[in-house]
Amino acid sequence: MESFDPSAGSFTEWLRDRTGGLWQQATEHPFTKTLADDTLEDSVYRRYLIQDYVFIESLVTVLGYAVALAPDMAAKRFSGFLAAITSEENDYFLRSFDALGVDEEERNSTPMLPQIQAFADLMLDAARSGAYEEVLAVIVPAEWVYLSWAKAAKHPYPKRFYLAEWIQLHDNPIFEEIVYWLRSELDRVGPSVSIQQQGKVLERFSRLVELEVAFFDAAYG
Repeated sequence: MESFDPSAGSFTEWLRDRTGGLWQQATEHPFTKTLADDTLEDSVYRRYLIQDYVFIESLVTVLGYAVALAPDMAAKRFSGFLAAITSEENDYFLRSFDALGVDEEERNSTPMLPQIQAFADLMLDAARSGAYEEVLAVIVPAEWVYLSWAKAAKHPYPKRFYLAEWIQLHDNPIFEEIVYWLRSELDRVGPSVSIQQQGKVLERFSRLVELEVAFFDAAYG
């Protein structure tokens, strides 16, 4: 079983590099490219946003586990991330749903598509493992992928506010600092776990990136 080699860079870079072409597929997906250049169809974004909203409950649960498993007070910064998702980001969803004609009944009754359910199940399974490094192994790529594609978006941003603000929510100094801190946590704890556990972390990290691609694919129906 391959183990982390410090000469290859940071632990999170080592994980990313072992996802192969999946990382590029996730960060340069046609969904994010057409979102950034304002050519994404509203019907596609509408489907995506509803699914993301349905998924958010699972993400909040995983972050709650992360707060509980964090080894010290410094690592409790997850609580700040959790607060942002349940306030500023939630407000964005509600305004965007109004613009896209998604009423409360539709957004609350739409079931997860199989791809998104698999995404949520993976994150929840990692959280329930009780291993801090496994929780980080699914949170880090989920947020790092979004930072990567959002930073690649070029001005001018889309005219449709719900597209422009989705980019801005994931390309700003606060979110970038969150992702940097998340990576630094995994960089800190990853090298110290057993080779077997490093393999488990890599497995979860890679599968999460694969499911990010599937999440974007699912938006097209």
